[in-house]
Amino acid sequence: MAEEPARVITLVVVDDHPVVRDGLRGMFDSSPGFRVLGEAPDGVAGVDLVARLDPDVVLMDLRMPGGGGVAAIAELTRRGARARVLVLTTYDTDSDTLPAIEAGATGYLLKDAPREELFNAVRAAADGRTVLSPAVASRLVSRVRTPSAAGNEPLSAREREVLVLVAKGTSNRAIAAELFISEATVKTHLTHVFAKLGAKDRAAAVAIGYDRGILG
Repeated sequence: MAEEPARVITLVVVDDHPVVRDGLRGMFDSSPGFRVLGEAPDGVAGVDLVARLDPDVVLMDLRMPGGGGVAAIAELTRRGARARVLVLTTYDTDSDTLPAIEAGATGYLLKDAPREELFNAVRAAADGRTVLSPAVASRLVSRVRTPSAAGNEPLSAREREVLVLVAKGTSNRAIAAELFISEATVKTHLTHVFAKLGAKDRAAAVAIGYDRGILG
């Protein structure tokens, strides 16, 4: 006998194509454990809808007339929204992927992802885990392995803040609370810190930070 889902994951769908919104709503509403609370045709409306409905996960398209997804993700991050954002798009170019992750997206999937992969991604996003399609993951890995990112790029102000807290032994959860950002965003910043410093882990990043005078 199958177990009942531990909880129902609530969603908001942000996409400028009505057919896509209808398809996603039908797919999730017909599956146990999910409930679509609402839909929006662009990023601006999406941010307002998330503020009103407080979903667990937002399925966010990127390129939409009237308000793109990256700006919407950044605004949700700025507002400290509880919802995790899972980008669902047809585009996997660096110019789309990296800004979305930088803005605070928890995951990034392409619209040709199989049904079960999408369900699993939403569950993972709801738990705050990062989800990347294989194509996107390979792009990010190749990007952070390029020489230009291998220890020469300066840290942003927020990345320095995260590194300072890491040096104090602060956990990701506590860093998130201190900086009023999501735990997933902390992990994203750490990924960038490691790449920019050429560090493989937290300890190495702190050591390099002291060596370069980033940490006092």
